[in-house]
Amino acid sequence: MRVIPVYVFTGFLDAGKTKFIQETLCDPRFNAGERTLLLICEEGDEEYDISAYPHQNVYLEVVDQTAITPEQLLSLQKKHKAERVVAELNGMQFVSSFYGKLPENWEVAQEVMFADSTTFLSYNANMRNLMMDKLMGAQMVVFNRLKPGADVMPYHKIVRAASRSTDILYDYLDGSTQFDEIEDPLPFDINASVIEIEDRDYALWYRDASEEPQKYHGKTVIFKAQVAKLRRFKENMFAPGRFVMTCCEDDIQFCGVPCKFPGAEKLEPRSWIRVEATVSAEVHTLFGDTMGPVLTAVSIKPAAPAVPDVATFM
Repeated sequence: MRVIPVYVFTGFLDAGKTKFIQETLCDPRFNAGERTLLLICEEGDEEYDISAYPHQNVYLEVVDQTAITPEQLLSLQKKHKAERVVAELNGMQFVSSFYGKLPENWEVAQEVMFADSTTFLSYNANMRNLMMDKLMGAQMVVFNRLKPGADVMPYHKIVRAASRSTDILYDYLDGSTQFDEIEDPLPFDINASVIEIEDRDYALWYRDASEEPQKYHGKTVIFKAQVAKLRRFKENMFAPGRFVMTCCEDDIQFCGVPCKFPGAEKLEPRSWIRVEATVSAEVHTLFGDTMGPVLTAVSIKPAAPAVPDVATFM
């Protein structure tokens, strides 16, 4: 079955999604005649003008993001013989509510978030769950309506709390644009012979090691963690980790790393330990058959609870 690429655009109402999609579909570099299904999950003040496109093979369908089914999406694709999909999502819905309904042969090719700089900080303070949902999956975040010379650090910090790899583009009122080039040094020495992770930095280390496991290959790390037993690979293996909060109590989850240790079966679940281990970048089923960090314990010792006991990215 042919794979259908899906280009996803997220953000709250009046963030600039429609205008950008309209301009993109007017660009012959993107719209070279491919049959495109344009899914609209949120209708704002801006309207699409299909007559302005260099090719007319764009088919607009307004759908309810909460009610749509995979069968209906597949039916729309077949109806228009679409080769790809462009989707403008509803800002008040979680992105996962859309992804969970994609047909099996639809694959997300790119996710871009648009944010109105004049409302972003307020939305982040009052609707942080919805905001982080969009930030965490975006390959790029575009901040528009910025005044020239505006302080971009508050926007930068919020995006980096969600992801260290997301591209950030600042779009200014004078028509200029600039990519974010602010460097974020890690709070620990990646070049040290032994990398010691402070309690407050566990979440940052976990995310960085998960995103770039090769960077830690062959290195030794020390950190505090709680013991978690594995349902599979129980013998001589467990998963030390911490409970991590991304934005609020509702999204707290345990983030552990598989660790080889001959005495793993004797460890008490949820007990606090000090882990010293070497890291290897390995393909492992615990990472969904992708590469991730796997530890080999040098020493495991009892420890006092980490402070704070729940790790965060801020």
